[in-house]
Order: sequence, then C-alpha cells, then structure tokens
Amino acid sequence: MKNRDEIAQALAASGYIADADLATAISLMQMLRRPLLLEGEAGVGKTEVAKALAKVHATELIRLQCYEGLDQSSALYEWNYQRQLLAIQAHRGSDSIEDQVFSEKYLLERPLLAAIRRRQAPVLLIDEIDRADDEFEAFLLELLSDFQVSIPELGTIPAVTIPHVVLTSNGTRELSDALRRRCLYHYVDYPDVDRETRIILTRVSGASPSLSLQIARMVEGVRKEELRKVPGVAETLDWAAALVGLDVRDLHGAPETVHETLVCLLKTHEDRARVTPEVTQRLLGRVA
Repeated sequence: MKNRDEIAQALAASGYIADADLATAISLMQMLRRPLLLEGEAGVGKTEVAKALAKVHATELIRLQCYEGLDQSSALYEWNYQRQLLAIQAHRGSDSIEDQVFSEKYLLERPLLAAIRRRQAPVLLIDEIDRADDEFEAFLLELLSDFQVSIPELGTIPAVTIPHVVLTSNGTRELSDALRRRCLYHYVDYPDVDRETRIILTRVSGASPSLSLQIARMVEGVRKEELRKVPGVAETLDWAAALVGLDVRDLHGAPETVHETLVCLLKTHEDRARVTPEVTQRLLGRVA
C-alpha cells in the first residue's frame, strides 16, 4: 500500500500535481477500497485526478458522464434488441427462446457494468454526479456500497474486481446523505501560486520557472476579480501555452500581448469587458 508521499510522487510522474490533503484522500481510498467524492468548482482538476490514477495504476479509465435524465440503461446495461428480434424470428415456436434471448450473448455493457466485470480493476469515473437526477443517484447506492448490480433477467452480478471509483461534483445541487456516507470526501480548490507554478512547469513544455511563477501570480489576481466565470487550471495551461508559443519570456516585457491573450482565461463577454487594459495593467503591476 502506497503512503501519501509515494502517491503524490506517482501522480506527479503522471502529470498531476496533488496537494497533501488530496494525496491522503487517495491513499485512504485505496486502503479502504472506498469511492472518493471530489467536489469543487468547475475547472479545478477533479476529472484529471481520475485520469492520473488510471496512469498510475496502468489500467483502463471507464468514464460515465452524468447529465439530467441519465437512466439505468445508459449507465449499466441494455439488451441488444435487434439481435434479440432476429433470434426470436429464427427460433419461432421454441419454448426456450425467451430464456435464450435474455442471456449474456445479447447483453450490451454500459460503463457501470463494464467497470465491475474487468479482470484488472479499472478506474471508474462518475463525472458530474450533481447533474444527474436524485433517482439515478439512488440507483448508484448498491454499486457504491456492495460493488454489485442487479439485473432482473440475470440476477445479482458481483464485481470481478473492485474498481477505483472517483465521483466528481461541481456543487450545482446538494447530494444525498446516503451517497456521501458511501464515499470518502475531498474538496478540490483552486491551487495556490506555488502549486499552480509546478502544474505549469509539468504540463507546458518550454515554460521557464520564472515565467510559470509570473503566470500563476497573474491568474491568482484575475481570479480575485468579480468574474462571472473564474478561470480554472485548464485555462491557465492554455494561457501558458499561448504565451510560450508567442515567445513571451517575461510578462512585464509584453503587456499588450498579456492583455490580448487573456481570451484564454476569460470565457464570457461580461468578463472580457470587465478586464480592461487598465485592469490588466493593475494586475500585472502586482506580479513580481
């Protein structure tokens, strides 16, 4: 079992810079074999945790993207109705045909069922669970607590291996106590300047330590403005890549370019209008 420091190092090697609290949560997740619920604003890197874990374990990432109206057939399984109809037509009059068509041969796996039937434990990412309905959340409880699912025609199907389960939530609605009790919990916040600097250095080829630190400090300032959509880590990386691509080595030496490229960070008309050249200059003046 890997300890917190070993997990942090393994994640860093896969391209994800985790803080100590997140590394501890992942360590406990693996030790207790419990799902991990990651909550936080959009863009802070919750989904990337699951991707990094898949790399660390050299295993498959199975992703279930949640949305309003998501139902059991889309998430767990459905029957191959076309093949079933063909089989019924071919065996018309057979008494056993009903049992035959509701067998493994005609079963189509969806992410949840696939995740518990892999021989090598995959990482199961249940992304943006807060976008799904309460009914779907309740449906998940059997999987999250007992790592098994029930299919009426086939009975209870236990997990072949227990997947590494990561759930993410942007907090758009309150999750049930029943769901939270079945998971370990960690709140993912925007990274501080030091950690965001390390993220830039790890993910953006050609970014120097001094430029990465300037970018992280500038982004910290932008996030403190009254914005409709606060830029996440993905936007920081886009901006850093753009600046490196434009051969910017010092933000103070290219103030016009800094302002023009803020389109990488600001994703609404209101925010773009709010961050005027004067605001950019003010923020830049606070960057050492």
